[in-house]
Amino acid sequence: MRDCGATLSLSRDVIVLGMNITKRSVAGIATENSRLFIARRIPGGAMGEKWEFPGGKVENGENDADALRREYLEEFGVDVVVGDLLASAVFEHKGQRQLCAYRVAFVSMQFTLTEHTTWRWATLEEIEALDFVDSDQKLLPALKNVL
Repeated sequence: MRDCGATLSLSRDVIVLGMNITKRSVAGIATENSRLFIARRIPGGAMGEKWEFPGGKVENGENDADALRREYLEEFGVDVVVGDLLASAVFEHKGQRQLCAYRVAFVSMQFTLTEHTTWRWATLEEIEALDFVDSDQKLLPALKNVL
C-alpha cells in the first residue's frame, strides 16, 4: 500500500499541486454490494450529526494505514485491513489539509460506537442526498470513477 503523500515527503508534510499542505487526514472506504460504509457522527462540533467515511488525522510517526487502523479501533472497536489508495482531495480546516481515501475491509463487524450514533451501507447516490461532511464530499467525484 502506498501512502497518499509518501512519494512527496517522509513526514506528514506534503506538497500537492505546488501548495504546501502541512496536515493529512485519512478516510476508510469499505464496500459491500455496490454500497459504501458510512457513519453518522455524535452531536457537537462543526461535524456533529453529519455522515462521513470514517477516519481521521494522521498523527506524527504514523503512516496512512496505521492511522486508519487506529481510527477504526478507537471509533468502532474493530480492526480493518487497509488496501489501495482510491482518491484524495484538498480541504480547508485550520489551514489546508490533504484527505486520502483508502479501501478498507473489516476483520469483524462487531462494532462498539464511540464517535458515531449509527452506521449504514449507502450508494453514492444516497450519500449525495445526506448531510455529509464537506471534506468527504470532495472525494465523491473520484470515487464514482473507481468504484
